[in-house]
Amino acid sequence: MDKQLVQGARYAWQMPDSDYNQALSLAATYNLSVPLCHTLLNRGMKDHQTIDAYLFSDKDRDIACASLLKDAQKAVDRINQAINKQEKILIFGDYDVDGITSSSLMMACLLPLGAQVNFYLPHRVKDGYGLSTKIVQRAADNGYKVIITVDNGTTAFEPAILARQLGVDLIITDHHRPHDTVPDAFALVNPHQHDCNYPFKELAGVGVTFKVVSLLYQQRNLPLPEKAYELLLLGTIADVVPLTGENRFWVRHGLQWVNKFSSLSLDVLKLNGKVTQSLLTATDVGFKIAPQINALGRLEDPRQGVAFLLGSEQKETERIGSVLLHLNQTRKEVERVIFEDVQQLIESGKINLKEEQIILAASSNWPPGVIGLVASRLVGQYSRPVLLFHLTSSGKAKGSCRSIEPFNMFHALQEAGDLLDQFGGHAMAAGLALDIKNLPRLKELLEARARVYLKPEDLVSKLVLDAKITMQDVNKQLVHDMHLFEPFGAQNSEPKFVMQGVSLVQKPQMLKDVHLKCLVFADGIIKPLIFFNRPDLFEPLLLQEEKPFDIAVQITQNSWQGKTNIELLGLDAAGVKKE
Repeated sequence: MDKQLVQGARYAWQMPDSDYNQALSLAATYNLSVPLCHTLLNRGMKDHQTIDAYLFSDKDRDIACASLLKDAQKAVDRINQAINKQEKILIFGDYDVDGITSSSLMMACLLPLGAQVNFYLPHRVKDGYGLSTKIVQRAADNGYKVIITVDNGTTAFEPAILARQLGVDLIITDHHRPHDTVPDAFALVNPHQHDCNYPFKELAGVGVTFKVVSLLYQQRNLPLPEKAYELLLLGTIADVVPLTGENRFWVRHGLQWVNKFSSLSLDVLKLNGKVTQSLLTATDVGFKIAPQINALGRLEDPRQGVAFLLGSEQKETERIGSVLLHLNQTRKEVERVIFEDVQQLIESGKINLKEEQIILAASSNWPPGVIGLVASRLVGQYSRPVLLFHLTSSGKAKGSCRSIEPFNMFHALQEAGDLLDQFGGHAMAAGLALDIKNLPRLKELLEARARVYLKPEDLVSKLVLDAKITMQDVNKQLVHDMHLFEPFGAQNSEPKFVMQGVSLVQKPQMLKDVHLKCLVFADGIIKPLIFFNRPDLFEPLLLQEEKPFDIAVQITQNSWQGKTNIELLGLDAAGVKKE
């Protein structure tokens, strides 16, 4: 049975529905706030074994042996051989944070073992995505005997053939879903292979890299370099893989590590991102730290990212950090322009959301490095699959796409394979390239598939609420207990609550013309409430006066000048007046 939907000012609220007595029982057993016990139940965690596994990480339970990954042992044996024989090894990465952290991780772990190792990261525009025959040939010409891909390679069919012909052993480590066949490489380490027995399939590229180097170090009876945990943390969060199971364990472990032993590069990133609180969180990494590293691969030479992350020289690290800050600010502005361009297409009717279920747009003015970020924002705004393309002067369209859960983008692109030059990715995100002339046909095929797999309610922007909450529930214990639910990220979002029957104490105020500050009253308690980027609520709340309404909120703790306040962060309002 579908959960109840309540229409808010912007979103359809999916209301929480759980057993109150069961929530009280859990609250007594775990000494947890009742709203958080409702959250556990609404997220399908109903038995003690599941709840224990969620609240309390355990290495023996959560982490499987790396040797279970298909070809991991074969890869480690070949790396050991190359180190012992002083053969040249080339690490080939990708230009996003996952690829940059994976490359850095491999370098950080192989250099201390005395490996003759170097790395290469492709330029997004000049080289394109993934390993090419050109790179393989150049590596062979320069005497490299082993190429290790990180965060790419699962579709490198022709490079794998050439590597074998040239006597170069190609080791692929990747996490993107394989097509029906895989390259004929010396070793292919990817948990998504149908005959791979590794139980956890949702590792980021940096996670697969980490498993390989951890097996290497384990068999040498050596502790991993300290930097490994920081790089695993950054890449895992930035690649937006599910923060469940093994990913959840390692992100927790990484946060504990960096909050004790912060590196020079991370200190620079925190300063750039204005991270002021004493303890770094996964949310800080996702929204304030990772985008700075990503900016290098999106707008400039990504090789500086590896030099920065591994940097030990303060002046050079700070110099690159200032470049990152500038590039990230530039990226934000470019992203804003593209987002507004697409919104204009929708508002003008050139993209008709009443008849079209897929948003597809293209421009030669949109840099290829930013369109994936904009696609994600558009999915959040319009709740439908989005494909954005950079049009090249040679007649090609290079695109990034993001999807919603009922629409598997990877399968959709497989069906459209005859139209595409290449594609790769996951169910929710993918990259692709094709001739510009094939774009209309691609849109037709995707719309046809959408008519089969998407229902009208799938295209409604929803706010999934975890539990009801009262003003009396908003206290220090709730904030303390929420730390057990961290790290927050993909498939483990920060809890969202519904608070019913609040009233305004005074007229709402606009801050910087976009944010809305209110003072609300309920249960004999008055608390401040702020809505970020919701100027649309100003007039309705002015008209509301003293009449009660409902709010969807998150609970945040704000520290300023030595004082800590627990605040309501507004997401939406329901039952408010309209002009």
